[in-house]
Amino acid sequence: MDEIAINLHMHTSYSDGRYTHAQIAKAAMGAGLDAVIVTDHNVLVKGVEGYFKNDGKQVLMLVGEEIHDQARQPQKSHLLVFGADRALSPLAPDPQLLLDGARQAGGLAFIAHPVDPAAPSVNEPDISWVDWQVQGFTGIELWNGFSEFKSLIKSKLHAIYYAYNPRLIAHGPPPATLQKWDELLSNGRKVVAVGGSDAHALPARMGPLRRTLFPYEFHFRTVNTHLLVSRPLSGEIAEDRKLVLDALARGHAFVGYDLPASTKGFRFSAQGKSRMAIMGDTILARDGVTFQVRLPGPAECHLIKDGKVVKTWNKRQTCTHITTDPGAYRVEVYINYLGKRRGWIFSNPIYVME
Repeated sequence: MDEIAINLHMHTSYSDGRYTHAQIAKAAMGAGLDAVIVTDHNVLVKGVEGYFKNDGKQVLMLVGEEIHDQARQPQKSHLLVFGADRALSPLAPDPQLLLDGARQAGGLAFIAHPVDPAAPSVNEPDISWVDWQVQGFTGIELWNGFSEFKSLIKSKLHAIYYAYNPRLIAHGPPPATLQKWDELLSNGRKVVAVGGSDAHALPARMGPLRRTLFPYEFHFRTVNTHLLVSRPLSGEIAEDRKLVLDALARGHAFVGYDLPASTKGFRFSAQGKSRMAIMGDTILARDGVTFQVRLPGPAECHLIKDGKVVKTWNKRQTCTHITTDPGAYRVEVYINYLGKRRGWIFSNPIYVME
């Protein structure tokens, strides 16, 4: 299968971002992405989807929405919707109605930044997802780059420090988000994980100091979602849009932190008696299943079943494990970068069934 790198969850000047769609496309090409999905707050911008080209490069731009009830206090429960044929923000006051509407409009729904803590020192509220009784979402945003930045700001000095040292921020998805994901998976839910930058390129000032918080191109080099697709992007907008959305819906994807080293080339598969499965697929446990992991480079790798580590490999690039136990199996990979152990790759599960 072919692999494409996309960055999803970002904002333009139509909501609280600073770039136009064309400027975002140029930044994405500079970062080497294949596609982006723009998600302005409560507005579905029409007429900008398609291919942008510059200096022999091109990037596919798709448009979704980040939807939330603006009248709700305190703010909670933001939803990313991709591929819907109409704007859905009027449904925001009722999360279940919103999810139903997204499905009826042909869209995919991902819970945005499930754990997004407050940062009182910079007047940022907690906007975590709290409506877990809902049904029908496609997946969750496992790792959100901007939310992780917020989680580190314990004072204004922390804000200044990380604004000038953004490479030191990323460590991995919030443990509470990983725990919630594993809880859903172990209860038999199929939940697709994606990673997003939540890019805004916000201008910040403190006294004489001026700084742009995460220029788009920098953010596009960090937390990305890599999709496994049946063919390369063709340049035909309608076909390629369907290809991207189908891979997201199926969970044929992994979350990669591409700043320390490219995660391109990671593979997680399972071979059964009569078929092979990739991330997002289901396979029967009968007669045994052989998991195969291929890493872009030697690293610390964990195979996890229903939230519990069942196998660990260190400084390995290829890993195998045989099982007959049903469950949701996924892979976490860690790498050392700038003196710290950091999350590098988080796969979607392969579901082993009785």
